[in-house]
Amino acid sequence: MREMSKIPEDLRYTEDHEWVRVTDGLAVCGITDHAQEMLNDIVFVELPETERQIKQKEQVAVIESVKAVSDVFTPVSGVIVEVNRALEEAPELLNNDPYETGWIFKVKTADESELDGLLNASAYDELVQKEEEEEQ
Repeated sequence: MREMSKIPEDLRYTEDHEWVRVTDGLAVCGITDHAQEMLNDIVFVELPETERQIKQKEQVAVIESVKAVSDVFTPVSGVIVEVNRALEEAPELLNNDPYETGWIFKVKTADESELDGLLNASAYDELVQKEEEEEQ
């Protein structure tokens, strides 16, 4: 049984293992702890462009690890207003701290009701458990 503590309660999650935290219309987005574990050692992050208009579930970034290349999809629609430039020099921040220093981009949200279609922490935990059982 995994620790639920690696799935923060205050976030929403996608089935593709991204997370989002929305405060006053600004969404901070990244990949989950489970995603970084599956990728293993992350060596490069291709960040999205700022001022880019995006739609929910659109591919916006790419993460390369020693094991795979993985697309990152946006959990919400809006305009990208900031990217985490620290990841260019230190992509391992995604491995070390995916929910805080390892955030990837920030979006000025277009429609916060999109959050209603995302998973809460317990639903995301169930999804991860199911995937892990299928892998065994």
